[in-house]
Amino acid sequence: MSQRKAVTKKKALAYRGADRAGKSRILDELVELNGWHRDYARVALWDALTIRPVRPRNSMPRTYGDDLLPGLIRCWVLLRAPAGKILAPFMPVLVPLLRAEGAIDLTDDQAALLAGISAATIDRMLAGERRRMTLRGRSHTNPGSLLKHQIPIRTFADWDEATPGFVEIDLVAHDGGVAAGEYRYTLTMTDIATGWTVNRSVSNKARRWVIEAIDHAAGMFPFPIRGIDSDNGSEFINHHLLAYCEQHQIAFTRGRAGRKNDGCYVEQKNWARVKELVGYYRYDTPGELELLNRIWDLDDAFANYFLPSLKLKNKHRDGAKVIKTYHQAATPHQRALAHPATRKRPVITMNARSKKLRLGALQR
Repeated sequence: MSQRKAVTKKKALAYRGADRAGKSRILDELVELNGWHRDYARVALWDALTIRPVRPRNSMPRTYGDDLLPGLIRCWVLLRAPAGKILAPFMPVLVPLLRAEGAIDLTDDQAALLAGISAATIDRMLAGERRRMTLRGRSHTNPGSLLKHQIPIRTFADWDEATPGFVEIDLVAHDGGVAAGEYRYTLTMTDIATGWTVNRSVSNKARRWVIEAIDHAAGMFPFPIRGIDSDNGSEFINHHLLAYCEQHQIAFTRGRAGRKNDGCYVEQKNWARVKELVGYYRYDTPGELELLNRIWDLDDAFANYFLPSLKLKNKHRDGAKVIKTYHQAATPHQRALAHPATRKRPVITMNARSKKLRLGALQR
């Protein structure tokens, strides 16, 4: 349609200054090009150069004024600057919670407006506040050649990813961009079904520290660990971790060699829960190791009980376009409570801990 309009506008300039024979010839050309009726082509040529006045839009009063922006920014910052689609479903819970803690100062009318704000309005109001870091890290995964025939590659038959307890694990290096010397690592363990994530920092990639971190992280989950999936690094593919999993009746699988996206759930948490929080600095002292684990203790409570995230529902390809549909944003705590496989005791444990947590205090 835009090409037809462009051709018509160009022909209209010649049409208005042409004689009778010239106008007839231009009409013939336009009918042949556009497939229009001759009478319609004649009207289109005259209308193409007609200037139409544009009506000004009626000015509507703003529903969300600047007085709500500080409260919205506070909510957004506390949840680590999520997208509007993630923040909006959690606002009816977040606004009363922060008002009760005294973290935001709003009237009842303002609180009602903020609790019902849409995702599009959130993104529009916060457009000027968004800043993103573009730093990139480096990989420190060395392939483990031993036991690959004993540790199977993960398949749909081995795992029930819809059930809580099947986790992915990975290590993040805190080398500060310099791989020389010894520096700290953080083990990240992420449950696929709920997104529940626990971090634990270790002195190095020695098998002893890695297994201790896995054991600690597994104990922090409100439900039992049923399966562990790792990459092919030697810190995971070894006799010690295989024996640990066999002892605790945990299914142990690995991703395909050279396929980084096989661990996509934990890889995403490496950024959102580790690098985004403590940055790309170098941590190599005992004091920094202790501080990192203190940070993870606070962050695990905050992220698992208060930080909503989106989870892919389905996707399909339409030609060259991939269309994705997501579940409504929810916290790992909410997903675990809603899952039919979650037993009564973990629910009681999670709810009891949730009542003791204060969002504002965790973020301080």
